[in-house]
Amino acid sequence: MKTLSSPSNSSAITGFILLGFPCPREGQILLFVLLFITYLLTLMGNASIICAVRCDQRLHTPMYLLLANFSFLEICYVTSTVPNMLANFLSDTKVISFSGCFLQFYFFFSLGSTECFFLAVMAADRYLAICRPLHYPALMTGRLCNILVIGCWVLGFLWFPVPIIIISQMSFCGSRMIDHFLCDPGPLLALACVKDSVIESTSSTLSSLLLFIPFFFIMGSYVLVMRAVLRVPSAAGRRKAFSTCGSHLTVVSLFYGSVMLMYVSPTSEHTPGMQKLVTLFYSVVTPLVNPIIYSLRNKDMKQAMKKLLKT
Repeated sequence: MKTLSSPSNSSAITGFILLGFPCPREGQILLFVLLFITYLLTLMGNASIICAVRCDQRLHTPMYLLLANFSFLEICYVTSTVPNMLANFLSDTKVISFSGCFLQFYFFFSLGSTECFFLAVMAADRYLAICRPLHYPALMTGRLCNILVIGCWVLGFLWFPVPIIIISQMSFCGSRMIDHFLCDPGPLLALACVKDSVIESTSSTLSSLLLFIPFFFIMGSYVLVMRAVLRVPSAAGRRKAFSTCGSHLTVVSLFYGSVMLMYVSPTSEHTPGMQKLVTLFYSVVTPLVNPIIYSLRNKDMKQAMKKLLKT
């Protein structure tokens, strides 16, 4: 394992200290309880969508298969950070090992990258269903759906490994304290002995491309969708189309709004407290509310969830 070295202290350091949310012991316990309940509700909500799609034959369509895979992704995404946060609340040292820090860094960003691609694929599915309804069954086959799902996971996990590996090989000096609840590139690079502008610009470029390419694709898809919906003569048809798209647009707005606030605007403008709150929102709150959004705004999903609860 790589060790951290300090010019003023030759003793080996084998980890970082995640400061998290500094507060008295009672506050730490309260935060632990709140986050633990949130985590359980997130697991239950997303798992219920997976079970509903699996058990209801009417939901064996590309739209709902993508939603079930997205819910599984949300479970993985929230699990990449929350268990360590929970342990951190009860820990006196709040130390995370060097390897543990970079593994969390890799999985958190890879799963977040996968989510960006998933949201784009789900937008493409809605575009085909609404703008090309006659060709939709022939175009969005089960085989293509599986290929798109696998492609999202592969692309997501291949997007960030190179900069992460390079950052992990850097030397870190001085304080090993990270004023965050997870291993984020900004605080990590701030601890580096030598500032590397190439690494910082590479990481920023990859983040920007990851965010903007899928985002503009999603927005372009929905511009075409809205044009098609407005041409539907039936008011009931327009409502149904807006209902199926509304859930996805709400999720896109919540996720991209918070992530862009964090990674697109200048980081120097963000106080550590704001960084933690925004990161907490898109990494913990959005996976919690996504099942609620999809369940409440979709008639078929509501019926499937009621059927699942009665069994």
